[in-house]
Order: sequence, then structure tokens, then C-alpha cells
Amino acid sequence: MKKSISGVTIELRQGDIANQGDCEAVVNAANAQLETGGGVAGAIHTAAGPELTSEARSMAPIKPGEAVITKAYNLPNQYVIHCLGPVYGQDKPEDRLLANCYSNALKLAEEKQISSIAFPAISTGIFGYPVEDAAKVAFTKFIESISSLKHLKNIIFVLYSEKDLNIHKRVLEQILQGKEYLG
Repeated sequence: MKKSISGVTIELRQGDIANQGDCEAVVNAANAQLETGGGVAGAIHTAAGPELTSEARSMAPIKPGEAVITKAYNLPNQYVIHCLGPVYGQDKPEDRLLANCYSNALKLAEEKQISSIAFPAISTGIFGYPVEDAAKVAFTKFIESISSLKHLKNIIFVLYSEKDLNIHKRVLEQILQGKEYLG
């Protein structure tokens, strides 16, 4: 699924975040220490190799909502943007902290003049954020930010499961139906 909004394409696809060769940057749903973990962080760190962990470790710890950028090493991308999402029910206010993840990732992408970026569904795994609620936060933040983007032209959401992909498709359609952004 692809939607064009003011010259920026938002695409939803099912797949492995660590295998997005058509994107300059991928986003890691990181832990505070920026180390290998489970889920997205495990996939990205394993594919990138130990150099990623070495570089990222020097930037740790980060707080919920923060983002940092590293090289991508053995990944098919140039950069990895590491975001620490909120733990649902623990880090408050969850929606603002999650929105900050997306805002800060977009800001870093613009600073590096990145034209394409792949995001996972931050905080929806072990951090327990409900997928539908997280999708609403992400897409609302993307749409709010589009007018300020100069370099970023492709925002890709990579969902691991078909169920999560379908939820994200539905949420994006609902948000866009209430807006006049479709191009």
C-alpha cells in the first residue's frame, strides 16, 4: 500500500526491517543501552554486525522518545536511526514519547539529507504498546511533519506480521479519510 501526501510517499509493507535495501536508513526499535536485544533490535544488530553495537554503545544510554544515528555497517543501508520507544503502562505519557521517537527520527533523517527511511512499529513488541494505538500516533506524526520535510520523500513502514500490516493499512486509511492530504 502506498499513499502520496504533498510529494512524500508513505508505504506499508510486510517484511524484515533488516532487509530493506531500497532505503537509505532503517529505524531500530532500540533499548536504552543501544545493544542487541530481541525483535527489531536483535534483527538489526545481528545483520549489521558487531561494529554497530560498538558505535551505538558510545551513545548510550538514551531515554524514551530520543533517537541517535549510526552507520549501518553490514546492512544494505547507509544509516541506522535508533529510537527508544516507551514501555506501555510505564513510561508516561506514552503517546507523546512515541510521537517524539518519530519526530526525532525524521529530524535526524533531514539533517543527514536522507531521502528514504524504513520504520518498524516502535514499542509494539515487548514494550507492549497496542498496535492500533501506536499506528495512530505514527501516522499522525508523519502527516503533521510532511510539510517540513525537504529531503525525505519515502517513508516506509515495515511490519513483520500480516496482522500488523492489516491494522496499519486500516489506521492509515481512517486517518487520511479525515484529511485532505491525498495526492
